[in-house]
Amino acid sequence: MLFVLDACQSVGQWDVDVERLGCDVLAATGRKFLRGPRGTGFVYARSGAGLGEPPVVDVTSAHWEGRGYRVRPDARRFESFERNVAGQIGLGVAVDYALAVGLEPIRERVGALAEQARDLLGRVAGVRVLDRGPVRSGIVTFAVEGASARGVCAALGAAGVRVSVSRLWNQVWEREEGVDEAVRASVHYFNTGAEVEALVRAVERM
Repeated sequence: MLFVLDACQSVGQWDVDVERLGCDVLAATGRKFLRGPRGTGFVYARSGAGLGEPPVVDVTSAHWEGRGYRVRPDARRFESFERNVAGQIGLGVAVDYALAVGLEPIRERVGALAEQARDLLGRVAGVRVLDRGPVRSGIVTFAVEGASARGVCAALGAAGVRVSVSRLWNQVWEREEGVDEAVRASVHYFNTGAEVEALVRAVERM
């Protein structure tokens, strides 16, 4: 059995160590906290892990031998010859940038801004912060009494605050909380405390 880990929300804001995690496969996107181009990402595969056949075989993922082909033994069996080279270069630049800033400073900054948002939103009448756990990420989710998440998203967008809607199939906690949709605000290290306060003021005015 393979231990496959989705690290899309972790890479870029946490120090992800595949050896410590003990996973066989780890997948992550470039567009979220790593701040790379949309449509980029990467997969780590432990040497010797049974990866199975790739869905598509070409001259990158396999080699032609006689009357048939032999799939590469490593994780490059899942790569394609036709790929977005510019996007890959952009992803590399994003990785270098994050490493230059430092993952620990990023984690601390993101965590502090997110907790500021949760604290201030939790003081607003009719707002319920939905995040759980002793250690929480830079994703802040909340619901506003008497308003749909989509309505809140539209109102905040008109006020110049960019948030999104997290739906039932995105998060298990939504079903547990009896919430079909939630407002989702994500902070990053380039955000400021003043911007977090602007988000809260916009919610208060609704």
